[in-house]
Amino acid sequence: MKRFLQILTLLAIGSLSLFAEDKQKPIKALLITGGCCHNYVFQSQALIAGVAKHAKVDWKIVNEGGRSTKAMIPLYKNPNWAKGYDVVVHNECFANTNDKAYVQSITKVHKAGVPAVVIHCAMHTYRAATFDDWRDFLGVTSKKHDHQANYPVKQLVNHPILKGMPKDWKTPKDELYIVEKQLPSVTALATSKSERDGKDHTVIWTHQYGKARVFGTTYGHSDATFEDPVFLGYVARGLLWAAGRLNEK
Repeated sequence: MKRFLQILTLLAIGSLSLFAEDKQKPIKALLITGGCCHNYVFQSQALIAGVAKHAKVDWKIVNEGGRSTKAMIPLYKNPNWAKGYDVVVHNECFANTNDKAYVQSITKVHKAGVPAVVIHCAMHTYRAATFDDWRDFLGVTSKKHDHQANYPVKQLVNHPILKGMPKDWKTPKDELYIVEKQLPSVTALATSKSERDGKDHTVIWTHQYGKARVFGTTYGHSDATFEDPVFLGYVARGLLWAAGRLNEK
């Protein structure tokens, strides 16, 4: 009996160890980037290095479309373009693409349950579209931005995504996106005040889109922002949250 109990104990410990290892498996992330207006090669490198300080992530980078604002990138021709990934990070800028079937080939995959992180110009991607599928996915509508400045960020809630963010944090030189509309399914985590209209605009948020968690931030224009440990920290925790890997206690 004693030997039997010892074997059961060893088996239990082994099962717990396997469970712990499984919980520590790297997140498989797809980073989609490219388009106009930003240094996407540097931003991708900085994002991967910054997130690595907070989470184990295996990345695949898809940088297609060149500097075009009207690109329809080859990735989405495959209906299973997101298969096998735990989260998709959108950091692209294709403002003038306006093909409904093409855009829906992206949004329907997320709505079915693939989590997402959306950064900066992802909010202005497909802004010329006369339909709202992409904006429904983002949770916010923004079609313009204020000038670059060091914007104070006001935290609205106590959320684990914001853990470690200084209460008096100001961005590096970055653009403030003007949020015209915010869906009821959005939870705003932080805002910044426009120096032009004096209004507070959501700059960090969470959103439930169909079966998928979406984390978003409108900051991320400058290389300096992608070098900032505070920015990289909350984006990393947002990625963990979207993928269901963030300890929310």
